[in-house]
Amino acid sequence: MVVMGRIVAPYGIFGWLKVQTSTESIDSLLDYPDWWLGRDDNSSQPGIKNSPWQKYLVETIKVHNDTLLVKLKGVNDRDAALALKSKHVAVPREEFPEAEEGEYYWSDLIGLNVTNQQGVVLGLVSDVFETGANDVIVVKELVLNKERLLPFVEQTILDVDLVQKTMLVEWPIEWDE
Repeated sequence: MVVMGRIVAPYGIFGWLKVQTSTESIDSLLDYPDWWLGRDDNSSQPGIKNSPWQKYLVETIKVHNDTLLVKLKGVNDRDAALALKSKHVAVPREEFPEAEEGEYYWSDLIGLNVTNQQGVVLGLVSDVFETGANDVIVVKELVLNKERLLPFVEQTILDVDLVQKTMLVEWPIEWDE
């Protein structure tokens, strides 16, 4: 499952939900008629526990400001909607369209082994986020518990091999000093 958003609150009294997306475009979730709701991140928030993924059919969805308003089949009142608050919204990875050449889904980059041109292992990609100028990958070195933030631009990212789960970067170790 690839998490693409989170239910932030009920909306109204008829089971509608307010969803905050974590995708590049707010309308990315409009392409998927079935959503999976659950939690799998070992959240440290009080009262929020892991739950198995459950499939829901999207009946109606609309963009409202910077969130989505969604009506799911079987969620017919405010109490049912409130029970889904804080659940993640996910879609199976195999339902994604094929990425274009040189483009990657962020979820595919997580876990890649990152090595620089000198052969130094920098760590694993632990996160990707967007800034105003470009995307940034977070590379976590497990031994020293150190994080590096690398711009996801062609001058820095030289090669991505999703099959081998590797990423080659132009990032001399001296830059960390």
